[in-house]
Amino acid sequence: MSRIEQKFEQLRHSGRKALVTFLTAGDPAPDQTVDLMHALVAGGADVLELGVPFSDPLADGPVIQRASERALAHDVALDDIFELVRTFRADDDTTPVVLMGYSNPIERMGVARFAEQAQTAGVDGVLTVDMPPEEAEEWGRPLREAGLDPILLAAPTTSPERLDAILGLTRGFVYYVSMTGVTGGAGLDVADVAEHVDAIRQRTGLPVAVGFGVRDADSAAAVAGVADAVVVGSALVRTVEESVNNSDYAALPAALRDQVGELRRGVDQAQEGQG
Repeated sequence: MSRIEQKFEQLRHSGRKALVTFLTAGDPAPDQTVDLMHALVAGGADVLELGVPFSDPLADGPVIQRASERALAHDVALDDIFELVRTFRADDDTTPVVLMGYSNPIERMGVARFAEQAQTAGVDGVLTVDMPPEEAEEWGRPLREAGLDPILLAAPTTSPERLDAILGLTRGFVYYVSMTGVTGGAGLDVADVAEHVDAIRQRTGLPVAVGFGVRDADSAAAVAGVADAVVVGSALVRTVEESVNNSDYAALPAALRDQVGELRRGVDQAQEGQG
């Protein structure tokens, strides 16, 4: 059983929902990433998504695009990210870490080598935004053989047939994109999310995580009421960007910890309301 499966099993037994947080590896600087990862966990994050910086992040909004640019300015590559995860694992051997990004850097390294290096570093799952299910079977085989969970995206526009294909290839959890468009968008429709999450649950026993459009404790609480996990990315990356703009790096870990703490309280309050 992977760390991701273990985490969701623990949460299910305790009657809690998962909080999944995203930061771009190497933003604002590589030597700060591990401290920020620990700050997210201290604030209440259950799963960490670590973005792999990429020069053409088509699914990401401006906030995360700028985060990739800041990381790439430091020449952050996959080998550097593996080292960051390895350093994080020296003090935290339980929090799942998912690498989230695009297929190009992985294909350049070679999927088999990537899978081996990721597993050795302590990565638990891989979410590749631009990997269609038609290609994911062959692409995901080395990941599964290395004990990594391939995670695919489902969207409001995903047909039932395509959804079945996605669910057949996904491990760990299903990532449901709450709206069409890019990260950081507005207009979260919780009733529509609930309808789609229910449709996914009718087809799989995997936990369903919902991302895109979750900005604060209120929106996190709303999503936690209908999903198994709440994913927050742009709101956290915006806090990193503010620290860059203010040149206030020393206060960033505490700021992220407190921000995640607010999100955590929102998620837990939703659970209390259902109890």
